[in-house]
Amino acid sequence: MQIKDILLAPGNGAFFYDDQEAIRSGATQDGFIYIGAPTTPGFTSIRLPASSLSIGLVLADDTVVWGDMMNVQYSGAGGRDPLFSTNQISGLTSRVVAPRLLDIDASHFRDSCKKVFGPVEHQRLPLSVEYGVSQALLRAAAHLQCKTMAEIICAEFGLQLPTCRVPIYCQSGDAREVNVDKMILKAVDVLPHGLINSRQKFGVEGQTFLEFVKWVAARTREIGRPGYHPVLHFDLYGWIGQEIGLEPRPIADFICRVAESVPGFSLNIESPADFGSTQAQIENYAEIVSILDNRGSSARIVVDERCNTLEDIRLFAEAKAAHLVQIKTPDVGSIADTARAVLLCKANRVGAYVGGSCTETDLSAQVSVHVSVATQADMMLAKPGMGVDEAFSIVGNEQNRVFAMLSRRQARNENVG
Repeated sequence: MQIKDILLAPGNGAFFYDDQEAIRSGATQDGFIYIGAPTTPGFTSIRLPASSLSIGLVLADDTVVWGDMMNVQYSGAGGRDPLFSTNQISGLTSRVVAPRLLDIDASHFRDSCKKVFGPVEHQRLPLSVEYGVSQALLRAAAHLQCKTMAEIICAEFGLQLPTCRVPIYCQSGDAREVNVDKMILKAVDVLPHGLINSRQKFGVEGQTFLEFVKWVAARTREIGRPGYHPVLHFDLYGWIGQEIGLEPRPIADFICRVAESVPGFSLNIESPADFGSTQAQIENYAEIVSILDNRGSSARIVVDERCNTLEDIRLFAEAKAAHLVQIKTPDVGSIADTARAVLLCKANRVGAYVGGSCTETDLSAQVSVHVSVATQADMMLAKPGMGVDEAFSIVGNEQNRVFAMLSRRQARNENVG
């Protein structure tokens, strides 16, 4: 018996759960809170402290390996799972998942996930459960095989050991100017997210957003070190569509205008519009992508909303309905499915961005690094939280540690050979 006991520990996410619909509908921000009534089921106020639940697998040698369950910041929006309930998830895990965990060979990661994540009463387990438990299972396999988690992913998916670091993307939260400066001084690869999630931040016909984009480019040139040239990536939470309308051509026109305002920079535009359903999103995003490509624009479209599960990602990738897919790890579920999603994007020649949420934890962020590195994703999110420094250090340092261990392993193998 490799797993002899299960531990559960309630915890905190690194940011807050927010009612996206209430914010989109014009909720007023007062300091750090929002004024008004929530509209998304489960929310008792528009902004709630993020909660999490840790699961610990007690192995035969008394080592305990952990994973963290949580949902994303905008839970219940865009087809996502509802707001995370620690009590509900704890009860389900104890009742259903724990007995399954005691009856598996934890040294085989993918097989363990398959056995543990079977349906319950013909329904899939909550994605937060899959996410947290799969983190612990990956750590268990790594411990039992005396390997890194990245090596386990490579072995189980038939991949070569990685040699290239994955670019890191930081997000600013509402402290845009200060955090942009931090990102530039730390020379992050992709910046700044921007949190353009309201009409006030986007502006009439996007003018406020456009001025912010130009400021970020100018600031990068002003205080960045010589030769520093990041990708500019902005998450618009559907506001081009909200402000300009839901016709693909005017949306593409606006994106081209933004790209032309920052010559010399690569531009990623995430979630330009929300067309209300996965199928509508695929059809309209594919048209926007086609228009931009035909014009030779340097701008790239990134999909987030309405592209949650592995099946959603497959549909978007096969339809070329984005230049880059955000694989939002808690929404995908099992971390094995995150690996599959990256490989699926690559097979369809679509960019793979291993993202996630500010509501995550240090443990989930570290596991995401191993999967990103093993599958050689195009970029990965610095997480958790919105403070830049903490997330960048957690993700960046873990990536450096992974490559240090892999380099040592390779050197020893060469010496033996």
